[in-house]
Amino acid sequence: MNAMSLKVVFLGTSSAIPVSNRSFPAIAVLRKDEVILVDCGEGTQRQMATAKIGFCRKMKILITHLHGDHVGGLPGLLQTMSMLKRKRRLQIYGPRGIVGFVKSFLKYLKVELGYELEIEEVREGVFVREKEYEIIAKRTVHSVGGYSFLLREYPRPGRFNVERARELGVPEGPLWRMLQEGKKVNVNGRIIEPNMVLGPPRPGRVLGFSGDTVPYRSLSKFFKGADLLVFEATYSEKDGEKARENMHSTSVDAAKIASEANAKMLALVHLSARYNDPTIIYLEAKKYHGNVVVPEDFDVIEVPYPDSVEEFRVYSLKGSLKPAGT
Repeated sequence: MNAMSLKVVFLGTSSAIPVSNRSFPAIAVLRKDEVILVDCGEGTQRQMATAKIGFCRKMKILITHLHGDHVGGLPGLLQTMSMLKRKRRLQIYGPRGIVGFVKSFLKYLKVELGYELEIEEVREGVFVREKEYEIIAKRTVHSVGGYSFLLREYPRPGRFNVERARELGVPEGPLWRMLQEGKKVNVNGRIIEPNMVLGPPRPGRVLGFSGDTVPYRSLSKFFKGADLLVFEATYSEKDGEKARENMHSTSVDAAKIASEANAKMLALVHLSARYNDPTIIYLEAKKYHGNVVVPEDFDVIEVPYPDSVEEFRVYSLKGSLKPAGT
């Protein structure tokens, strides 16, 4: 992809019981020099190491809810980071109870961290604001309190008009870059504003993550216009009664919400171990949404900008990974 790459790496795509090709829930969003980890099931540190995702990079960890399959990997991951001499600050966000959970295992496992750790219990609304994006939380309906998350990039500056810049006498080089960054410049005593050489703002990308939840209508509004929606499909539609009993979603539930939200691509995760072959999950969802994938562990989705001619790129890291023990 020519544009700034945004990769979603599926580290764990099973539900509460792992199988040979699906580990506990964990998804890594790779954006520029940052890792945004959504959930951290048992074994996530091993999955990260296998996928060659560095432990000392700038990182945020978002926990959807406090069930063991979504947080069981935190103790080992935090300790591994310390043993590898991580120095960067690490931020963890999650529902009520995440602060006590982390502080408890640090205390009783006698883990001493060599880096600053910030833990925040989130509420509905925007809880992360960075220079180029924000992250928003919405309550889920599950057996414990939790959240869905939306990562939304801010609009980018419009395309740079080279001919117009030259007409205005702006010399090529640092001044062009400043204008592209939205800064005004001084050219021989004349102030050149960015809007004099830039086209209209271009949209950023939007990623949605459902967490574990019963489907409900306002989720469609929350995920409206998502480029990629990662939604739990613990059960096939034929097991819909069990899904309701355990407060989860089916493949059809996820596809209907994605369709109503106008999401460009739907990725189904958190599959029950009962489905050895995910084909039924895929085919059920495909009836309601035209662009569905059912990732396995180490699958990657590269998300293009909405105004780009590029398309989603879906591939697996497995072919490039060394077998265990080598």
